[in-house]
Amino acid sequence: MNLSPHKRAFIAGTMILTATGFLSRILGFFYRIFLSRAIGAEGLGIYNMVHPIFGICFALCAGSIQTAISRFTAADPDHAKRTLLSGFSLSFAMSLAAAFVIRHFSGPLAEHVLMEPRCAPLLSVMAFAIPCTSVHACICGYYYGKEKVSVPAAAQLFEQTIRIFTVFLLVSVCIEKRIPVTVSLAVFGLVAGEAGSALFVLIFFLLFHEFHENTGRSCRIGQSSIKNPLFRNSERISDLSGNLFSPMSALLALAAPLMANRLILNLLQSAETIMIPERLTVYGLTRSQAVSTYGTLTGMAMPFVLFPSALVNSLAVVLLPATARHQSAGNDSGIAAGISMSFRYSLYLGIFCIGVFTVFGDVLGLQIFKSQDAGSFIQILAWLCPFLYLATSSGSILNGLGKTKLTFFHHLVSLLVRIAFVWFGIPEFGIRACLWGMLASEILLSLLHILALRRSVSYDWNVWTFIGKPVFCLLCALWIFRLFPEELPIPAGFPDFFRTAAQVLILSTVYLLFLLFFHRKQDQITS
Repeated sequence: MNLSPHKRAFIAGTMILTATGFLSRILGFFYRIFLSRAIGAEGLGIYNMVHPIFGICFALCAGSIQTAISRFTAADPDHAKRTLLSGFSLSFAMSLAAAFVIRHFSGPLAEHVLMEPRCAPLLSVMAFAIPCTSVHACICGYYYGKEKVSVPAAAQLFEQTIRIFTVFLLVSVCIEKRIPVTVSLAVFGLVAGEAGSALFVLIFFLLFHEFHENTGRSCRIGQSSIKNPLFRNSERISDLSGNLFSPMSALLALAAPLMANRLILNLLQSAETIMIPERLTVYGLTRSQAVSTYGTLTGMAMPFVLFPSALVNSLAVVLLPATARHQSAGNDSGIAAGISMSFRYSLYLGIFCIGVFTVFGDVLGLQIFKSQDAGSFIQILAWLCPFLYLATSSGSILNGLGKTKLTFFHHLVSLLVRIAFVWFGIPEFGIRACLWGMLASEILLSLLHILALRRSVSYDWNVWTFIGKPVFCLLCALWIFRLFPEELPIPAGFPDFFRTAAQVLILSTVYLLFLLFFHRKQDQITS
């Protein structure tokens, strides 16, 4: 089968990001287990409470500019270097200012914003990570736009490895010297990981940039100019003089609304994070119990549910520039094919995860984290998976089509639904109201994205292919799985988790075989 260079790059990029994403998730998964036992559920809750501040800084200083660099690089590869350096100058200056503010006002931010004075020393350390995220995000945005995803993928893996190694080393030193292990060690690991990944992508860019530029330029000879209105700003970049920072206004024109959108969303997410422990105290828990429950949810249960999303996240990353390129060429069929493919695989994975987490969630919570609550949370959050994965992939396509305002509105409505469940539901039903709110908001978000795409692009929606087939395959796989002995033999000395992992592997294999069988049958019918 002959594939176009762009399609080969798309497939290769998805596979690279998926492989590194899974490896990174595996490392992060065992890191979470180690961290939960080193600092406990309450420590995890305090550690996760500083992330809203970090997320706000990333939205302001790096995330939106990364997206703008990626889209302009995909639209106008010949001026990618000027675009990158302009975006980086803007992002790095903003990140330095943000780091200064957080470091010098860590006390008031912890006490009056996060409502947790114990977060003050964590914020002071975390401030050093913000300029590093700027370097990392801008250069990765450049390579995403070039559809050379191997560099960001390697940087992601490098960042995770450095973070884990740093925390392991610090904890080992503390134990050896009989120093108390505190939450600050996890933040030191965060800073080390961000600094390592920033250094990695910077060195790679400085050493190999010219080679990639020359190779890419020789492959683009004879390509037509971009005429789609979506990329008017990128045409302005092309027409400007040789001034290195001249594209900055065009980048700001795209990044500013994205920045405002992400800032509002991050503020609402931060409000939700702050509200959850507070509303749990209204429900009747002590402050310590509330933070511990929040830590169990965000530090134990959610990583399980998000673990399989490496495939969908990888697909979403490469869908944005690919969709932008198809739109610039007027290739609606290419956009429709990307939508159908993303929906199909998101639902295949999400429906399978429902089966795995509802069957094994309770056992996994006890075996991995020694927590009954974690297992119960995993079982409830299992139903989140199909909608979470659909919302991720469809939102990326909408952003690739330039409908950033629409995606912002969808996320805003979804977040308000979640906050309503937190504010009104938790005092009556406890943490389960938060889980119900997450499910309701993701269902709403995915439906809004799907309807918006339906209005923009005509694509195939086959209920049997997208929903019926994976549900039937899952039911058949679960029925066959029941034929296996409940207690699979494992070598002596191995933890019980290996038995559960073997059972999950058996279920996964049977499910995949059924999917492949029906896929071949469908190909035979259509041929």
